[in-house]
Amino acid sequence: MFQTITVKLSTRTQTGVDAFNRPVYEEQFIDVPGVLVSPLSSEEIMDELNLTGKKAVYQLAIPKGDTHEWEDQRVQFFGETWHTIGFPTEGIEGNIPLSWNKKVKVERYG
Repeated sequence: MFQTITVKLSTRTQTGVDAFNRPVYEEQFIDVPGVLVSPLSSEEIMDELNLTGKKAVYQLAIPKGDTHEWEDQRVQFFGETWHTIGFPTEGIEGNIPLSWNKKVKVERYG
């Protein structure tokens, strides 16, 4: 059996516009239960660094049926804040036997 955790995912809602007519957002964190967190290998970290210039540390496996936006978002787990890198890779739910069908890498934020 896998040990999962609940991560907090940032969601932004537009609340208006500023004096320069740019959108102003309110940020809230919502709980997403059942997420697998795995550290990346040294090779995977270097590959991501060479491709994007970002140092990925963990990979999150997102539960099937999750409809949240994971691209370019902030997440909180292990008492730290992280930032997702790129867009999540997603498989076809019916073809994947376990409970997770999306993966996204995260880098340390701040």
